[in-house]
Amino acid sequence: MFAAVTSVVLVGVEPRPVRVEAQITGGPSNIVIVGLPDAAVREARERVRAAIRSAGHSLPSRRVVVNLSPADVPKSGAAYDLPIALAILAAAGIVAPAATGVVALGELALDGEVRHARGGFAAALVARDAGLPCLLPPAAAAEAVTLPDVRLRAVESLAAAAAVALGQSEGSPVSPVDAATEAHFDLADVRGQATARRALEVAAAGGHHLLMSGAPGAGKTMLARTMPGILPPLTAEAGHEVALVWAAAGRPRAESTTAPFRSPHHSATLAALVGGGSGIPIPGEASLAHRGVLFLDELGEFPPHLLDALRQPVEDGAVTVVRKGASARFPTSLQLVAATNPCPCGYAGDRLVACRCTPRTVDRYRRRLSGPLLDRFDMRIRLARVAPGELTGPPGEATAEVRARVCAARKRQDARGGLNRELHRAELDAFGWDDDAIGLLVDAVGSMALTARGWDRVRRVAVTIADLDESDVVTARHVGEALAYRAAP
Repeated sequence: MFAAVTSVVLVGVEPRPVRVEAQITGGPSNIVIVGLPDAAVREARERVRAAIRSAGHSLPSRRVVVNLSPADVPKSGAAYDLPIALAILAAAGIVAPAATGVVALGELALDGEVRHARGGFAAALVARDAGLPCLLPPAAAAEAVTLPDVRLRAVESLAAAAAVALGQSEGSPVSPVDAATEAHFDLADVRGQATARRALEVAAAGGHHLLMSGAPGAGKTMLARTMPGILPPLTAEAGHEVALVWAAAGRPRAESTTAPFRSPHHSATLAALVGGGSGIPIPGEASLAHRGVLFLDELGEFPPHLLDALRQPVEDGAVTVVRKGASARFPTSLQLVAATNPCPCGYAGDRLVACRCTPRTVDRYRRRLSGPLLDRFDMRIRLARVAPGELTGPPGEATAEVRARVCAARKRQDARGGLNRELHRAELDAFGWDDDAIGLLVDAVGSMALTARGWDRVRRVAVTIADLDESDVVTARHVGEALAYRAAP
């Protein structure tokens, strides 16, 4: 009168197997679920009872105890309905014990339908490691269809799941996830802004954080939205990392090789930005942008406490969120791209439209961006108004051409072991620097008030420019261009 089915729990973005155990004992008819379940898991007893009846079976009028092991890890959501039902059916002898040799995940409707539940990709990883078939609702199975060496089985009902587990059926066909694809602009659509286009290429090549400042309509947002197309395609390992983050957030992701692009509104909450929630922590926008781009438009409109909260995740590449004793670590290895106006009205310094802001208003607006935050941007550029001749001129280079150069520069970095934005001081010192380049850097410490962090950031950008030139020596020209990308916002 005992059976167990394997399922999965995401601790942060780490998939861990869960043993769903069911035992039928003497006592009044009841289903008891233990193992740190939340309210949605505890309510599974009613969904499971109704689904089993809809599948044409009846439970014995005895006490059923369901244990979700390990018992010290919190479990949430309705994803455990399907494995609980299969374990109970096997423990009651309604289906053969062989039906428990699977990894299962899915919510059950009262009529026995298996509905989508978050964590399909994580369940597929657990199944692959255990060498077991993976039973998932069709939408969840579609998230993991590109994962190799996994025996995926899409099931639409509890009866179908039991048949697949017993080897009597292969399940429904699994198709790739059909999710909305993010629209990205092509660089050929951008007119003028030669300096900004070059800065975007350098930023993409080295993974550098970029801040763009300029009047409304200068092209800041459009330039930022071209970034995913410029970045190299994700490797299989990076794609799996991104898929796990999105699975932890309960969101399907259509593009497995395109870097993610997230653009949260300035009214977002702290939990929405860095992760959290009222129950078990889920990833925020910073983690959904892992291995891709986090774009903060209208940076000056974001509350200062939100921007300060981003400093540590951007610097460390991970964020740890603690909620009610549950701790979760989410990756945030992202490229930060931001756009801001120079003042509230947006026209400070514009050659055609006069600024309507008072000096005090401008100062207060700019002080929303703290010095420590600004110092974390490797590159800061100012965009001027596009000239009429540039608007009517020929298109610039297309995204594909720029991407080819970025990919070539990234290959040089891969040979060194990582992105240039992650280079440590000792690694930077080991590069070949000519005397003029060092002299220019030393002069900039005084003339541009470079901090120690800024000194290394300029050197990282200079190395990236040298990589784009396929040069093993960093010259004064490379340093000069890197210094030009340190404009005040």
